[in-house]
Formats: sequence, C-alpha cells, structure tokens
Amino acid sequence: MTPKQNSYKKSSFGPAFFFLSAKCRRALADYYEFCRLMDDIVDEPCKNPAEELNNWTAEIERVYQQTPQTELGKRLQQNVLCFSVPKDRFLLLIAGMRDDLEGKKYSSYEQLNIYLHRVAVVVGQATLDILGVQGEQADQLAWALGSAVQLTNIVRDVKEDARLGRVYLPCTLSPKEILNDTKKKELCALLHQAAQKAYENYTQAFILMTKMPRLKMLPCRIMGYVYLKNLAKIEKEGFCSQRPIKLTKFEKLMMVFYAISKTFV
Repeated sequence: MTPKQNSYKKSSFGPAFFFLSAKCRRALADYYEFCRLMDDIVDEPCKNPAEELNNWTAEIERVYQQTPQTELGKRLQQNVLCFSVPKDRFLLLIAGMRDDLEGKKYSSYEQLNIYLHRVAVVVGQATLDILGVQGEQADQLAWALGSAVQLTNIVRDVKEDARLGRVYLPCTLSPKEILNDTKKKELCALLHQAAQKAYENYTQAFILMTKMPRLKMLPCRIMGYVYLKNLAKIEKEGFCSQRPIKLTKFEKLMMVFYAISKTFV
C-alpha cells in the first residue's frame, strides 16, 4: 500500500509530493519504505518473519536511542529528530503485522478498529507529523482517512487475503468458504457493510481537510480520492468479484488532477 524509497516519483501520487519541501519528500519516502518493508515481511514471508519483526522492533528502539544499525534506520533517525515523529508510529505498525502473522480474526468492528489503528491510522498520523499538521483534528483525520483506505483494501483484497489464510471482515466465514463462494450472499452483504463504513469515513475525512492548510492536505486528498474511486468501482463491478478490482493508471491520474483542482479552486 505504500511506495518504496523514491518510487513515489514514478507513481500516480507523484504530483502530491511536488508541492512539498525536499526534506518532507525524503522523510515520507523513508517512512513509506519502512511500511512497505513490514508488509513484505508478512506477505512474502522470509524463513522467520516473526524474528524479522523482532529485529525491526529492536532497530526502532535503537533509532530512538540514536544508535541505529541499518541504512534505513539511520535515515529514520534523522527524520524522527527533524519532525518529532513518536515511536508508536513504528511499533504499533509492527504490532499490526504480528496480528497478520498470527492470522488473527475479528468478531466485531470494535476489535477490527484496533487493527485498523495499528496498520493504517498510525501511518496517517506519521504522515501528518511530517507534514507539520498535529493536534486533535489531525488525529481525527488520520483515523477517518486511514480506516477508510484500509477498509477499501479489505473489500478489494478479500480473496487474496483468504488465500493467505486471513479474514479481516468481522464474521465467522473461513478462508475456504470465501474462496469457494459457498456463502457468497453472506460475503457480499459483509463487503457492502464494510464499504458503507468506508464511505462514511471518507466523507468525514474530506470535511476535516477543509479545516487544514490546503497544500499540506494535497497528499491526503489525492490518496482519499484515488481510494474512494477504487471503492466506487468495486461497488459498480460487484462486491464478490473473483479478482481484485483496481483502478487503471488513467483513472488514478484523473483522480490526482481532480484532487489538485479541489485544492486550488
């Protein structure tokens, strides 16, 4: 979900970074590289993903002790000092990755919200830290947009996640039932419910953005419109598609330009 080091320059999100300072661009790229690395550890498991997560927990501790050992850790240390990024922006994300490794299931949205906070909301908070937007409204925006984006991912990737043995939707469905479509009607209803919650959160996020510095909101606005468009496309195509429904490059660019127009007009 997050671009690797400097890959944002070649992505459809590139225009969002154009309006930021070079220091902000580098810090965001480094943080997103960390997020992508944590994703890769659990989605493309190495020999011992749990040990890898432990190693990165130790490295983050060293970052805050100003004794990092890895190249990425050294870059993160500079950013942490420059932008006052709290330690939990890293450690909570690692905790969310541990949930994935354990194949944790969720019986209610109250439980799922804890996971959403760990893997998505803290990413939004760290982004806003680097953008220089902090406070209660910033936390509200991080929650609204982060949870909306992650719910969109859950709806989009329900089959892919099931192949990894993961079910994020609050339900009793097993990965096998999701993959075999033996309870397709129930699954579609669950996906529709998750989508509605995401729509509500997108609406709240866009309202909050109007109360904050418009240029600093451009990366958030682009992310929001791109993922909202993707969710709308999933709904139009049908929630129980056999494959993930994603935006084309052209569709992403259209949302980027739309977000830019909403920012300056």
